[in-house]
Amino acid sequence: MRERQSSLQAGTHLLVNITTRQLHHYQGERLVQAYPVAVGKPSTPTPTGNYQVVSKLINPGGALGTRWLGLNIPGGNYGIHGTNNPDSIGKAISNGCIRMYNHHIESLFPHVQIGTPAVIVAGPGTSEKQAPKNGKNGHSYTVQPGDTMWEIARRHGIPLETLIQANPHLNPDEIYPGQVISIPI
Repeated sequence: MRERQSSLQAGTHLLVNITTRQLHHYQGERLVQAYPVAVGKPSTPTPTGNYQVVSKLINPGGALGTRWLGLNIPGGNYGIHGTNNPDSIGKAISNGCIRMYNHHIESLFPHVQIGTPAVIVAGPGTSEKQAPKNGKNGHSYTVQPGDTMWEIARRHGIPLETLIQANPHLNPDEIYPGQVISIPI
């Protein structure tokens, strides 16, 4: 229990972008590592939403590879796991689970505890080219699970309209974790 609490207090969370087919491991606002993944095929898509890790298995075997992180996604048995088919990574090919190279899931596994948030989104990725350049005119902020534009504006002490105007590239009703937004001064 103490290990789970320290993981959650430190802000460990996972962000999976099914469009870019990447899993991001965050510690607070700091990106620890990004990994390529395989996601669900169109007929069995990976469900988007806010979930948590509810189970962990070592060597589940077969198509699940060397590690399994079960998620509390309703209506099925979904998880983040290794694979016995490394050529599938980077493709939309699974039955809805998120596949990783075995050596990647083995690296991630010890840092993820039961209760770790896992947010699955579909949308454009955040890259250096897309990140706001602020310099002396403000700073950037990485959207976290559960954030809204209103909450971010309140937290930074600026009017919502000012925050929206500073980020014309965003739809304020559809922000998602991992996006980088400009915080004006």
